[in-house]
Amino acid sequence: MKTSDGTGRRERAIAWLAAAALTAALGGPAGAAPAAKCSLTPQGAEDPFYKPNAPVRSSVGTGFVLSGIVRSGIDCAPIRGARVELWLRGPNGRYDDAHRGTVVTDAGGRYRFQSNFPGGDGIQPHIHIRVAVPGFRPLATVYFPRPGSGAGVLDLVLEPEV
Repeated sequence: MKTSDGTGRRERAIAWLAAAALTAALGGPAGAAPAAKCSLTPQGAEDPFYKPNAPVRSSVGTGFVLSGIVRSGIDCAPIRGARVELWLRGPNGRYDDAHRGTVVTDAGGRYRFQSNFPGGDGIQPHIHIRVAVPGFRPLATVYFPRPGSGAGVLDLVLEPEV
């Protein structure tokens, strides 16, 4: 959506983040600590197998754990109560409801999700992730675990909605 001055939401968000970074680089307002710098997590394509409202559960199998922290792109602060939806192919290589779950971040913005290692014959193993938090743009991305690994870490930095 364009505003009366011709700028869109994305441009305003980028300008806001640049201004915040400049303020931090110059020492910030009197008495304020400099803002942390963190890069926004790139958007991935929305998966056609996405189904909203995955059940709240932190485990859909065993053998692989994905964890991380959800942060604000404004100041890198952890976001408490973020709903992180995850879905992956089961050992048979198919998507199903048994391999979908939603975890909610704790006070430190941390999430943890346990599953089988993503299945799929001839397809690079991956886990889809979608995060929605009021005040931020929804994020859809994909995590690609290393073959043979039992755990991975993916921190997610959300773009503010302006």
